[in-house]
Amino acid sequence: MRLESYLCPAKKWTIGFGHTKGVKPGQKITEAQAWLLLRGDLLPCEQYVNGLGVCKTQGNFDALVDFAYNAGQGKLASSTLLRKIRAGASESEIRNEFSRWVYSNGVKLNGLVKRRQWEADRFFEKET
Repeated sequence: MRLESYLCPAKKWTIGFGHTKGVKPGQKITEAQAWLLLRGDLLPCEQYVNGLGVCKTQGNFDALVDFAYNAGQGKLASSTLLRKIRAGASESEIRNEFSRWVYSNGVKLNGLVKRRQWEADRFFEKET
């Protein structure tokens, strides 16, 4: 959570937990506002992922919502990742697709490597 706007590696003004819409340089928000922005940003991603009909577990849902929130619903919609999930590809094939989404403006970012690893692990996490 960042309460003052910053320019993210994708060169977008960002605030809170990754909110970008309408963010301006020097903007400040409260912690409560950051949580409200996150809830508002996640809702369309949750609705989109629910509509895909591919989630069999909470882990599948969590991973794909996180991916859609970070990369965008359009990117998920047109991705080989989603095509492989729909086709029932192997775990290694799907993990490989998550790991391809680690670049911003042609630069591999450690933060995206960690995020995609978390998403892949969460996608395949066993339900208890």
